[in-house]
Amino acid sequence: MVSSLVIIGPGWPLRGGLSAFDEQLARTFTAKEITSRIETFSLQYPSILFPGTSQYTTEPSPTDVKIHAGINSINPLNWIKVGLKIKEERPDLIIVRYWIPFLAPCLGTICRIARSNKHTKIIAIVDNMIPHEKRIGDKQLSNYFANSVDGFLTMSDKVTNDVKTFSQKPITLSPHPIFAHFGNPIPKIEARQQLGLNTDDKIILFFGFIRNYKGLDILLNAMATSAMKASNIKLMIVGEFYEDAQPYYDLINNLGISDKVILHTQFIPDNEVKQYVCSADFIIQPYRNATQSGVTPLAYHFEIPMLVTNVGALADTVPNGKVGVVVEPNAKAIAEGIQTLFENGVSSYSTHIKEEKKKYSWEQMADNFIQLHQKL
Repeated sequence: MVSSLVIIGPGWPLRGGLSAFDEQLARTFTAKEITSRIETFSLQYPSILFPGTSQYTTEPSPTDVKIHAGINSINPLNWIKVGLKIKEERPDLIIVRYWIPFLAPCLGTICRIARSNKHTKIIAIVDNMIPHEKRIGDKQLSNYFANSVDGFLTMSDKVTNDVKTFSQKPITLSPHPIFAHFGNPIPKIEARQQLGLNTDDKIILFFGFIRNYKGLDILLNAMATSAMKASNIKLMIVGEFYEDAQPYYDLINNLGISDKVILHTQFIPDNEVKQYVCSADFIIQPYRNATQSGVTPLAYHFEIPMLVTNVGALADTVPNGKVGVVVEPNAKAIAEGIQTLFENGVSSYSTHIKEEKKKYSWEQMADNFIQLHQKL
């Protein structure tokens, strides 16, 4: 039985999808009358290792989630202090978030100390066991982390298979739930007017942090195909660069598609997300490789059809021809897929999206954690 738990991972004042996820998960457990809190980072990444402009949000602290920012990712003495604190607290369950090997020493040490009370069980929720951008030592670091927990919850078959290469401990698969904290959808015309966009344009959206594995350059090349150049389809890029932006600007200019690209390359606060998503006809995820994506549940929440590439687990949650299209990760296939979306029309996908999104509830994920805890 789980009556108390601690989530170790990002939370306010850290910004981004992982924080939003952890906070919503804590709310869900609280609604089940399970005492829940988040132990987050006072220092998540040294500034030299952080590719964006800021790690912190300017939005106010949530009032319905208990969050303590006590973890310093690069201070071993701090790891011991936090581990001992949670050990003495004796929660029934710790849910620890794992997405990058850099944090393995910190998280693995805290977990080892906390579970030494012989009461607390630890489940890792794994976004990536093998990082998108691999570095020397990743395997050893992930091994260190994997040995510090009792079980794993993953959100895709790809990550499940990756975890199995590190551990034979119990694993539960639970799809990424749909975010609801971005507010209700608004009409497309209203969203475009708020952003100063032409209400008659055909607009596709690339949303999220910009990194090489997400394939924005492939999408830009798709926009430069003759059929796409002849269309009145525009690409809106919304998200902060997590790598050098100049090659993307150069590519846009060299391909001659500046008039077909709308750039909003800054971090978008949660309360502004709906304007950008609701202004789009379709959301495009042209990834080179992937595990699961936080953009897919965002699209489901606002009921925007998608194009995804057939990599990782992206296609698992986007039934081809029903809630969008699945194509190969190359410019020609993506261009053809975009044209297929517009030929079919938004309304042809609406019924299937409404039905498919029912699978992705926070309550189901919370129940999956509880059921896995009972097996440990």
